[in-house]
Amino acid sequence: MNNQDNSFAARLRGFGPSGILTMVIILAGNFIVVPLSAFFVLIWTRLSRTPWREIGYARPKSWSRSFLTGIVFGIAFKLAMKALVMPLLGAPAINQAYHYVAGNTAVLPRMIIIMIVVAGFGEETVFRGYLFERWRKLFGHGKGSTITMLLLTSGFFAAAHYPDQGVPGMEQAFITGLVFGTIFAATGRLWVPIAAHAAFDLTALAIIYWKIESEIAHWLFK
Repeated sequence: MNNQDNSFAARLRGFGPSGILTMVIILAGNFIVVPLSAFFVLIWTRLSRTPWREIGYARPKSWSRSFLTGIVFGIAFKLAMKALVMPLLGAPAINQAYHYVAGNTAVLPRMIIIMIVVAGFGEETVFRGYLFERWRKLFGHGKGSTITMLLLTSGFFAAAHYPDQGVPGMEQAFITGLVFGTIFAATGRLWVPIAAHAAFDLTALAIIYWKIESEIAHWLFK
């Protein structure tokens, strides 16, 4: 490891021209495909010599418990959002953006991969792991900084869902961003949010495919 390598890594970690350009490139990957931004984050973490734990890639006490907790929570969270929260916000019972999935077996394999890779791995690595690390480097770990970070990253996450899902999609994404972000802020690990996010979206996919969206949306509100 020489001084030139150390200087390059420091520039990538910093907020000078190199650091800002790197951040722009990473976030621009979202406009191509979200996992591309996530892979850019992993490359940046390696080249900048940022400890993996700082983006949430820290070894959990139990892999199985972390993923099982995330899966169970993600399923329950999606059902609660569909049956309680979104109806209270006036969202339609049917998600028109993905209604083409209903009964459409041909698209299931592709959609399942998208839910796991794009939502679980991609979005959590970028919107929670990477953006939290950047915000903390700038403003520290204080309570005010953490609350602001949760609001900003959730807002950014919500805005990313507007083009294909409209206002209801933004509302749901903002709430899920706050919840997943809070879990990450509290634990410092991404594994539960990754599993929960994937399970959340796979549950959404399942209820659309089985054509029970409207039924679940009216469990509590007839």
